[in-house]
Amino acid sequence: MTSALWTHLVKDLRIEWRSKEAINSMLFFALLVVVLFSLAFDPRGAFSQTIAGGVLTVAIMFASVSSLNQAWAREIRHQVLDAQRMAPTPGAELFLAKVIANFLFVTVVQIVLAPVFVVMYNLHIGGEAWQLALVLPLGTWALALILFPIFMPALLAMVQATGSILTGDSDPALWIKMLLGYDVIFTTVSLLLFDVVLHAE
Repeated sequence: MTSALWTHLVKDLRIEWRSKEAINSMLFFALLVVVLFSLAFDPRGAFSQTIAGGVLTVAIMFASVSSLNQAWAREIRHQVLDAQRMAPTPGAELFLAKVIANFLFVTVVQIVLAPVFVVMYNLHIGGEAWQLALVLPLGTWALALILFPIFMPALLAMVQATGSILTGDSDPALWIKMLLGYDVIFTTVSLLLFDVVLHAE
């Protein structure tokens, strides 16, 4: 990790630690989705097991979008992003620091959300529980990386993989591979092109 990347990352983490602005907003939206769906459907029924993967993914999506928007709004405020353009460091390091910070923020929200989600939807994992440790980070990285509508394939893969794991009806391996490939491709493309976008007039 380079010094510039570390500086950007520590700055974002320190700002969030002091303000809790992004975490609070993300938790609000994520919990709102989970609660509303639990009220709309019987959480004791078999149908809740089927839709749980989609509900969880949508909640994570709202949290990710909220975090990503706030992360860049902080840079635009008071022309900080203009100063970043003039800094003698690669813009890709600023971008990667933002993605890592947002990934960490969403992961914190997932940890808080998980017990609430399991209790409210009365979930029993039908597949291999360890696979969720692959799907959630891979899907979260994709959602923290780019915005709608480009993340739609990753969102679909995350819904299908999570649903397969929770119900145990099918093998999520194909969807996990799709998420992994998506993350590798779009991380590489984003890092290569971000300097062009950052310095575009």
